[in-house]
Parts: sequence; C-alpha cells; structure tokens
Amino acid sequence: MLKETLYNATEAGAQILLHYFNNKDLAISHKDGVNNLVTEADHASEKAIIETIKSTFPDHFILSEEVGAIETGSEYKWIIDPIDGTINYAHGIPLCCVSIGIEHNGTIIMGAVYNPFLKEFYFAEKGQGAFLNDQKLSVSEEGSVLKSCLVTGFPYTYINQPNGPLESFSRFIREGIPVRRLGSAAIDLCWVAAGRFDGFYEHKLNAWDSAAGYLMVEEAGGKVTDFKGQPYSPYQPHILATNGKIHDEMLLWVNDQR
Repeated sequence: MLKETLYNATEAGAQILLHYFNNKDLAISHKDGVNNLVTEADHASEKAIIETIKSTFPDHFILSEEVGAIETGSEYKWIIDPIDGTINYAHGIPLCCVSIGIEHNGTIIMGAVYNPFLKEFYFAEKGQGAFLNDQKLSVSEEGSVLKSCLVTGFPYTYINQPNGPLESFSRFIREGIPVRRLGSAAIDLCWVAAGRFDGFYEHKLNAWDSAAGYLMVEEAGGKVTDFKGQPYSPYQPHILATNGKIHDEMLLWVNDQR
C-alpha cells in the first residue's frame, strides 16, 4: 500500500505540472531572493500530492517545500517537492519533476521522481534497487574525475563562504571537465543513478530536494556523502553523489585538497 500510494501521489502531482505547463497566465510569486520562485502549479501539485497521501495514511507526517511540516506522531514521514526545478517550469523548460521520499524512523526507505515531460518515472526502495520506468538502474563505470561528466547547482541566494559553489565550479572547468547545471537536483541525482552523469555535488540543498534522489543513487550502486565523506543526511546542506569509483577523488576536488 505504501508503494502504491507513493506512485499515485507522484502521478497526481505530475498531472498538475502537465496542466499548467506553458500557461501564459500562470501566477508566479517570489520567496527569498529575486529568482526563488513559487507558482500556482507548485501549490496545486502539493495539494494534490498531500490529499492523495492523506486519503490512505491520514496520520503520516508530511514535510513539503511550500506548506512546511505537518507534524504527527507517526514513524513515517513523506518529504515532498511538488515541483523540483520551478524556474525551469516557469520558463517552459521541461527539466522539472515531482519528487517524493518516504522516511521511516529516520531512514529513507522509498522514493519516486517523475518528469512527465520526458516520461521518466524513477523509483527506488531501500535494499531493492532503483528503476527507470521498470528498468533497473546502475551507475557509470568511470574511474577518473578528469574523464567524468559532472553536474551541479548553485543556491538562489549565494552565501559568501570560503570554497563556495563558484570556487568549486571554477576548479573543474579550468581543467576542462564538463560540468552541467540542469536546475533540478532531483533530476541530477536520478541521472547519476542512471549513469548519465558520473557525479553530482551541491553546497546548499533542502531535504525535499534530495530525499528521493539520493536513495536512487545508492540503490543504483553509487555513493552519497556530505563534503566530509560522512554518511549523507538530507537535513544538512552539502551533498556529493557519485558512481562510487570517483568519490574519494571528488572529495579532494570539492574541498580543494587535491
């Protein structure tokens, strides 16, 4: 029932994305930072997702990007991003998705990421693998950072910190390493899981950005940590997700220690 509800909730959100996409009258407002957008589609998708979950599991904890925490005493928490890649969505760029992770007693046990425009539905269950449209995923075999294709993202409000996003990005591109920026962390992580990218790093994510995607990478045979190489938690900002083979070397690059 948990998996079925996850599929249904993800599909419900995705239908909203399709409905509002490229609508010239789409209502858009701003959160912190001029380009940190929220649209009426975000709110409508979130509402559809939460209603679907609550219809089956009315007592489950909800943590969602727009409404925040709907706390209960449940051991289960649904971590929801109704549109990951809102700027892309608002500009008619079809690199965006619904992302939902399910946490049980502090461990992410299941996740789904769906880009309805590309018709790519990603699903992972802890200990059971990761899948794209029912085809099992596995990470790439690349063993060198210099030969890798990487992906990253920058925060909307840039934090003036030592060794920040621009400094890390500069190190890679000055060596001729291709680093893409798609605008959706959930898709970035799924594409690492699918072997399209060899590694992904970002300096500032929220739990709803990565809860589903990081499980995809791990279940596809990859490795996910913070920037210190410690086990990843979606409740801290830094993430490094790789095929595992370049992970230790990537840590050196990201931390300017190579």
